[in-house]
Order: sequence, then structure tokens, then C-alpha cells
Amino acid sequence: MAEWDITTISLVLVGCSIIAAGIIIAIVLLGYLPAFTPFLLLTAIILVVMGAVAILFVDQKSRKTA
Repeated sequence: MAEWDITTISLVLVGCSIIAAGIIIAIVLLGYLPAFTPFLLLTAIILVVMGAVAILFVDQKSRKTA
């Protein structure tokens, strides 16, 4: 099994956050609107952005050393 580096963890974070946001949006479209839905969507968006920033940071770092 490959090592778990920051890129792999970031990719998992981004993927899971996108899936979670999709599930939340599907729940809203089905008509069930809990009070904390905006906070869940905001959290998912923040996690996607954090994962993308980490991926870009590692990519920039690897390009400078190569």
C-alpha cells in the first residue's frame, strides 16, 4: 500500500466533502430542510477549499525542488 502523504489526504478530503455537499443538496431538494443545513454546506465548502489549497501547495513545492 502506498504511503499516506499530504496530497493523498487532501484528495480524500476534497472527494468526501464534495460527496457530503451533494448529499446535503439532495436532502434540501427532497424538501427536508433542517435548521443547520447552511452550516453543513459552509463546512463542506471550507473543507473543499482547504484540500485544494493543500494540493496546490504540495504541487508548487514539488515543482520548485524538481
